[in-house]
Amino acid sequence: MKTLKIGLLGKILIAITLGVGLGLVAPAWAVRIFLTFNGIFSQFLGFAIPLIIIGLVTPAISDIGKTAGKMLLITVAIAYGSTICAGLISYLTGAALFPGMISGGSGMDAIEGAQELSPYFTVTIPPMMNVMTALVLAFMLGLGLAAIEKTTLKDAFHDFEQVVIKTIKSAIIPLLPLYIFGIFLNMTYVGQVFSILTVFIKIIGIIFLIHIGILIIQFAIAGGFVKKNPFKLLWNMLPAYFTALGTQSSAATIPVTLQQSRKNGVSEDVAGFVIPLCSTIHMSGSTLKIVACALALMIMQGMPYDFGMFAGFILMLGITMVAAPGVPGGAIMASLGLLQSMLGFDQEAQALMIALYIAMDSFGTACNVTGDGAIALIMERIMGNTDKKQ
Repeated sequence: MKTLKIGLLGKILIAITLGVGLGLVAPAWAVRIFLTFNGIFSQFLGFAIPLIIIGLVTPAISDIGKTAGKMLLITVAIAYGSTICAGLISYLTGAALFPGMISGGSGMDAIEGAQELSPYFTVTIPPMMNVMTALVLAFMLGLGLAAIEKTTLKDAFHDFEQVVIKTIKSAIIPLLPLYIFGIFLNMTYVGQVFSILTVFIKIIGIIFLIHIGILIIQFAIAGGFVKKNPFKLLWNMLPAYFTALGTQSSAATIPVTLQQSRKNGVSEDVAGFVIPLCSTIHMSGSTLKIVACALALMIMQGMPYDFGMFAGFILMLGITMVAAPGVPGGAIMASLGLLQSMLGFDQEAQALMIALYIAMDSFGTACNVTGDGAIALIMERIMGNTDKKQ
């Protein structure tokens, strides 16, 4: 008899439901137990974030740089540009719509009020370095390792990458639902969770519309390059979209994305190079979700924000996202450090960010892989023109 396997999204939804339900009846001593766990887990997460950045970003940058070639550099530039544009469009759309939908302090004041219930005890785990130091170190090491011939240190960082991935898979991801349960238990206990959930539903609806708009823009540009109907091109990519929607995995969708890209007229050589590469570096869907969610939570908390702040955040996020694929919850895990250091997110806001992001995880993945097909079309035209000139 097969056992029922519940994915991370299902566990998060169960945790939120139980947190809301039990928060209505739980006594103060029970809430304090989970406050104690959340305090310890958040300390561990804060300790792990700089190590996650170094362990994931360093090998990712070194691997891309080492295999540098004309086709690779052009593909990386287009993928990065697409990711940045998606983030900027998400910010501009959110900045125009969210203030009218979300009132400042929507339920977030209640989280601060919940501090009246204190943990039974606390454990302090200071990180080895701050987040920005970790980012700069990761970029320096990644670019340096890409430039040198010796592989000893690179192999060591790949081993460290496996340690980090194992930690995420075995410790952080399994405990995330319990952490989020504690957050929603706490919020329900102080009586403001329903206003936050109402805001969540509004945000999810807007983000869904944004990612559809992003796909239309991407294929309009690609259609202009190859002089084909963009809506027909996008229609041909729908099997990849729905496969990613079901699997929540860019890697698992690669065969379908390859097949549909060839159906759009992309040659086998170009598709075979661009699609697998973009599955690891093109993160437009994930980036637009993170930007929109972060902006919404900042408005909820009454935190100041402006275009310059988010522009810098998006530029850094586009680079950091190369560490995301292949790791469960990799995109949001890789972004936690930036959310903390550049946008000022505290532990509670990070937990809400994780819950909100994972609730839409499959839509981000579907947007990522479908957009890969647009990049493949552009690269087909560019490389076709290059071959003709040669």
